[in-house]
Amino acid sequence: MSTGTGLITLVVTILGLGVAAQVLADRLEIPSVLFLILAGILVGPEGLDIVGLEAFGGPEALSAIVGLSVAIIIFEGAFHLKLSKLRQTPREAFRLVTLGAGIVLLGTAITIRLALGASWELSFLIGALLIATGPTVITPILEVVPVRDRVAAALETEGIVNDVTAAILAVAIFEVVVGSGTQLQLLVTSFISRLGIGILVGFLTAGILWYLLNHVDLSPSNAVRNSRLIVLIGAIATYGIAEGIASEAGIAAVATAGILLGNVDMPYEDEIAAFKGDITLIVLSFVFISLATLLSFEDLLSLGLGGLVVIIAVVAVIRPVAVLLCTYGERFSFREQLFMGAVGPRGIIPASVATLFALELRSSNPETVTASSPDAATVLVGTVFLVILTTVVLQGGFARHIAQTLNVLPMRVIIVGAGRVGRGLAERLEDRGENVILIDKDQEQVEQARTLGFTVHHGEGADIDVLRSAGAENAKIVAAATGDDDSNLLVAQLTNSNFDVATVIARVNTPGNASAFEELGVRAIAADESIAQSMDNAIERPALSEWMTELGRTGDVQEIEVTAENLVGMQIGDLDTELPDGVLVALVSRDGDSQIPEPDLTLRRGDHLTFVGRRDAVHEAIERCHPELHG
Repeated sequence: MSTGTGLITLVVTILGLGVAAQVLADRLEIPSVLFLILAGILVGPEGLDIVGLEAFGGPEALSAIVGLSVAIIIFEGAFHLKLSKLRQTPREAFRLVTLGAGIVLLGTAITIRLALGASWELSFLIGALLIATGPTVITPILEVVPVRDRVAAALETEGIVNDVTAAILAVAIFEVVVGSGTQLQLLVTSFISRLGIGILVGFLTAGILWYLLNHVDLSPSNAVRNSRLIVLIGAIATYGIAEGIASEAGIAAVATAGILLGNVDMPYEDEIAAFKGDITLIVLSFVFISLATLLSFEDLLSLGLGGLVVIIAVVAVIRPVAVLLCTYGERFSFREQLFMGAVGPRGIIPASVATLFALELRSSNPETVTASSPDAATVLVGTVFLVILTTVVLQGGFARHIAQTLNVLPMRVIIVGAGRVGRGLAERLEDRGENVILIDKDQEQVEQARTLGFTVHHGEGADIDVLRSAGAENAKIVAAATGDDDSNLLVAQLTNSNFDVATVIARVNTPGNASAFEELGVRAIAADESIAQSMDNAIERPALSEWMTELGRTGDVQEIEVTAENLVGMQIGDLDTELPDGVLVALVSRDGDSQIPEPDLTLRRGDHLTFVGRRDAVHEAIERCHPELHG
């Protein structure tokens, strides 16, 4: 009875703290991993000493619990990794999970060898574990830091794939650590075989699950519940089968199965995803708190100055260099590259695998290990958890501040219609650094836009679910730019009635239809009138027309509202002296009236300033005058 009571107390304590951590994290918009680790330390031997290793039934029982939990977490993260995301950054994502992983592995191993004096085998083991960022720490950050979709896609892809890479590679290296010397052939063979077994098992089980969900009568009254249970049991079975063949092959198996099932047509997909998300939150809480109870401050402090050197190298040198090398090109701005390099927190895979390895090292015979077991275990756990704590606190906790400082929080714009007009508008907006998502039902247009590097959702733009999946709930602008007025009108109606969008703008192909759009409060742009106005400018005002054309290529026009205290009460003449070269204040709008400003005009709160000039100069002027605009 006492054992049962103790187990109930253990589970209730951990799950209760987990729920509290999740609620607090949502309230403060900080990744929950930070609070989960702190909760584990609080109830562990370093805190109140309520929970310890013996409460879980020993190392083997804890290993099984953690293994199954990690399988569910990885499966859930992989399930949400859509091929449409992978297409947004195919080259960069591939470099991050190959070249980037290699740079982190080698750089971290060398740093640990030099800073901590660890053996090469142990150094590479820790380096392999610290490759992993993972969806458990990246996804919560991206939920509160709305960067461009392509930035999020690259970070999410890296997290999923590198979790698998880190787990399998670490196991392969660990075999060398506990073996009789460095054997490169053994290492390579072990890695490839585990990866191959995992992928094969993942393919087979995903196929079986897909068949069951699509072709087996699951009883209409309980179809949703049965579908969710089948997927959950299928994920656990996938992990168990692969693990039975080769240890840590289960991670690759569930990742493969999750990606495959997440990208095929399945009944009740939304319900399955919601159910798995809830299960994952519970499992994540249990794993992180459980592992954190095993954390020893003595292990962290034993690293001394060398530990600080490792942290600085991993956070400030190795990660940024890897990202810069892997994301070169025109797809990401330099500021976005810096953000990606500054945000790479480590999570569940390093914590769980390092803990289990350390338990095995401490219980092993030192004569059978290539490094001193107690020292190896201390360095392993201390280094991994030190990196996790530091990156979660600094990079996770301050991710939004980092994004604001680097100005990588763009305005989300949804454009329905990926034809010439839609792509032309998207190109102009992306040149300004905005987060643009195109929607089109024509697969050919979708592929053409993706080839040009745009983020595109395939679907009917006049479908509320498609708009929601593209992020309409967080969009500031929705533009209907198809060649069909009826479709554009329906998009405008759906947006106005279902989403809180600041600006809805629509292309009008037949001038007589403009009034229907204006009655909805939609800004209507008539194609014929726009063309006529442009041609009239070219005839009557050729210099102005040429200047406007050139402005579209290299310049910019931006309008901001005066809310900053440093602008209120300032005269235009004084403001001009503070602006960078290549930009001027063209208009001041006040109470609905616009005027070309005189030098002695004093600015008031609520005035609107229109900046005109070179694109970089306009953006610098906005940062100087209204830095919180992008926050």
